[in-house]
Amino acid sequence: MPQSLAQIYLHIVYSTKDRRPFLADLELRERTHAYLAGICRNHDSPAIIIGGVQDHVHLLCRLGRTITIADLVRELKRDSSKWAKEQAPGLGLFQWQAGYGTFSVSPSHVEPLKRYIARQDDHHRRESFQDEFRRLLNKYGIEYDERYVWH
Repeated sequence: MPQSLAQIYLHIVYSTKDRRPFLADLELRERTHAYLAGICRNHDSPAIIIGGVQDHVHLLCRLGRTITIADLVRELKRDSSKWAKEQAPGLGLFQWQAGYGTFSVSPSHVEPLKRYIARQDDHHRRESFQDEFRRLLNKYGIEYDERYVWH
């Protein structure tokens, strides 16, 4: 086959360091999501939707053929952290947490996941980030050690 083709959807989730509410301002949050979408685009991994609340982000994208998941997440965090620190004096300490969760998504689940990500504000009135992340890890059968997930 002379052409390389791929369609791999990823749901990427990570929080701010110590889950600090750096993204409490809705305008800043929306600009951060747009900036993250630009990073995805620059790495041939187009974002389908990005959402979240004051202390974490959910990103649904299509992984590019030439980048690893680890490299994409590293670029997302590094570039957006640097950018965020320049947006307001109170963001000088902005950081993302060290770890992340990435989950493969079937094409048939893209639309329901888009709705889920779009409704993060409503969702987190009922479920904490920690409970949400545990639920995702359990849903995908990922073994984890609670001592290391949150730092």
